Amino acid sequence: MLIIPIFIPHAGCPHDCCFCDQKKISGQKNPPDEAEVIKIVESYLDITSNYETVQIAFFGGSFTAIPREMQEKYLKTVAPYIESGAVSSVRLSTRPDCIDDDVLIFLRKYNVRTIELGAQSMDDDVLLASGRGHTAADTVKSSELIRAYGFELGLQTMTGLPGASYMSDIATCKKIIELKPDIVRIYPTVVLRDTFLHKMCENGTYLPPTLEKTVALCAELMLQYRNNNIKVIRMGLQASDGVSMDGEIVAGPYHPAFGQLVKSHIAYNRLVKMALESKDNTESKIFTAYVPKEELSDYIGQKKCNVERLKKQFGYQKVIIKSIN
Repeated sequence: MLIIPIFIPHAGCPHDCCFCDQKKISGQKNPPDEAEVIKIVESYLDITSNYETVQIAFFGGSFTAIPREMQEKYLKTVAPYIESGAVSSVRLSTRPDCIDDDVLIFLRKYNVRTIELGAQSMDDDVLLASGRGHTAADTVKSSELIRAYGFELGLQTMTGLPGASYMSDIATCKKIIELKPDIVRIYPTVVLRDTFLHKMCENGTYLPPTLEKTVALCAELMLQYRNNNIKVIRMGLQASDGVSMDGEIVAGPYHPAFGQLVKSHIAYNRLVKMALESKDNTESKIFTAYVPKEELSDYIGQKKCNVERLKKQFGYQKVIIKSIN
């Protein structure tokens, strides 16, 4: 699938969540006009034929909370690309409390296929502490409506929010699974400069979780979603070049390859299980593991970290990880 992203930073959002600054995350200050939308889509047209499914995605704001005439303007602007067959459908993100029957009837007229809700947490105390302005019940109600109208449902979640814990994030995962979304995103909370969360961090009322603990947590979440046939399409903040630990992110478990770290963590636990079950553990100083070809880099780990960890944990002199095919 090819996603053509169009960012409308903070447009429509009725609240300033403590962690949020979409203008910094997207690298944009103002919503694009019609000419800019066309320019963005046109820049992808040379490669759309290489993909079976192509979606134009409106990200960054709460699409269904912006004025209806602006929604219609954006949707009409991209409609010709759907009519020509260059693009399959539209994807958008919005808030759980900005969905109702009227909204969904309107969206269905304009070839919207996927609706992603910023659920973030299913713990009302966490939502309140984060300034979200909606409840877990709003997420449940909107998810059920979206599915009833035949849209593809996506749920965006965050770990490590104010008031959250390992157990509350696990509980959120279980409640998300009950809603049967088609796709999920997992975003560890990071602290952006000049947000309210930054102030909380400075005055000691918020302590960001470590990268190591967050990777372990997200590995568990990913496994739970995978075991329930729910696809995790993103792990970690997808930021513009201007948002990094040297720039706007001042604290929190940010890593440019966060998803890779999570997959490597899962792979390492599997390697440990192989090692414990292997005769190599007691009879040899050499350990060999055969893994799926497409997951080889996950098993080896960044800078061969999994190889080195196995050597240290089991005393191997040599660790060999090969692909099955």
